[in-house]
Amino acid sequence: MKELAGRLTALDPDAGAAVRVIGYFDRLAESRAGLEALVRGAAVLAGCAARLVDVERRVRVRVEADGTRRDSAESPDPGWPSAALTPGGVSALWLERTAQAPPSVVDAVILERAAGAVRLVLDRTRGRVPAEDPELIETLLDATAPEAARLHAARRLGLDAADPATRARVLAPLDGRPRVLAAPRDTGTSGARAVSDSDPQAAHDGSGPQPPHLDGELPVGRLGIGPAVPVLDLPRSWAAARTALRFTADCTAQDPGPRVVHADELGGVALLAELVVPGAEPPPDVHDVEAAAASAPWLLATLNAVANTTSLRAAAMEINVHHSTLQDRLTHAESLLGWPVRTPQGRLRLQLALTMRHLARS
Repeated sequence: MKELAGRLTALDPDAGAAVRVIGYFDRLAESRAGLEALVRGAAVLAGCAARLVDVERRVRVRVEADGTRRDSAESPDPGWPSAALTPGGVSALWLERTAQAPPSVVDAVILERAAGAVRLVLDRTRGRVPAEDPELIETLLDATAPEAARLHAARRLGLDAADPATRARVLAPLDGRPRVLAAPRDTGTSGARAVSDSDPQAAHDGSGPQPPHLDGELPVGRLGIGPAVPVLDLPRSWAAARTALRFTADCTAQDPGPRVVHADELGGVALLAELVVPGAEPPPDVHDVEAAAASAPWLLATLNAVANTTSLRAAAMEINVHHSTLQDRLTHAESLLGWPVRTPQGRLRLQLALTMRHLARS
C-alpha cells in the first residue's frame, strides 16, 4: 500500500493521499479502534475539526484538527461535507470545512472510510433492537409462549437468537410499555453502564457508553433495568426489571432516591421485594419514617442523603446545608423516629426503612 501510494503521489498527489487514507482507516478498523480515535483520525487527516452526530443513539463526538476532543451540542452546519452512517439517515460524520476551503477528493475519501469504520463500531458496541412492535415484545417476554413463537418474535425484532453470543435486556418504565435493548456482543452488558461494559477501545478513548444519568437510550422517568441475558431468557430479565422498578423513586424532596435502578446491582437487597408486598400493611419502621416526615418537610431528603452518602459532611453537601445544621436536623429526626441514625446499626436500619418505603408503595 505504501509503495502504491508513493507511485500514485508522483502522478497525482490527491490519488496518493487517498490511498494513504484508505490504508490508515483500514488499520484502525483492524485494531478495533473506538469512536473517538476514528473521529480524531478524520480531523487530523482533513486538517479541520470533525464531528460524529448519531441522533438515534444519542452519540456526539467532536475532535479539533490538533486531535483535541471538544464536544459541542450545536447542530452541524448543513453546508459542511458529511457522510451519512446509513443511506438516507440523519446520523453522519461531518468535516467542519468552511465555504472558503471547499472539500477535496481526499475529504470525500476520509468521510467514506471513517464513516464506514464508525458504523462498524456503533453496531458492535451500541447495537439496539430496531423495532419495538408491542405484540412482538409481549410474545418475547411471555415465559408461557411457545419457544418457536418467541424465537420468531426475536428475529422480527432484529435479535439473532441462533447466535449464542447474543444478549439483550429489558427496560421496565413506570409509565409505558417494556422495551428490549440488544447488549454489546463482546461483554453482554448494558450500553448505558460503566466503561468496562463497552467496547474496550471505546472505553479507553472515552467515547464508549456512559453511566446512567443514563444516556439517551433510556426513557425519561422511573425505570427498572433487567440483566443482559440470552434471548430465550428475556422473561427472566423482564421480571428482574419490574423488581428493580419497585426500588426506584421520583427523586423529589418527598420521594428521594434513584430514578433508575439496575436489577443486577441490587444483589441480596432484591430479596426485600418478596417480603414487602405492595398495598399491604407497611413494616413498623416505614410507619415511623412516614410519621416523622409528616411533621418535618425536610426530613425525607435529609435521611436519604445520610443513608446514601459516605459521611455526614458529604450528606450536608448533598442537601446544601451546613454541617452543624445537619447535626441539628438529625437530632430532631432521631427523636421523631425513636432510633439513632448516626451509628452503623442505625444507618443500616434507616437504609432498610427507606428501601421498604419504596417497595410498600409500588
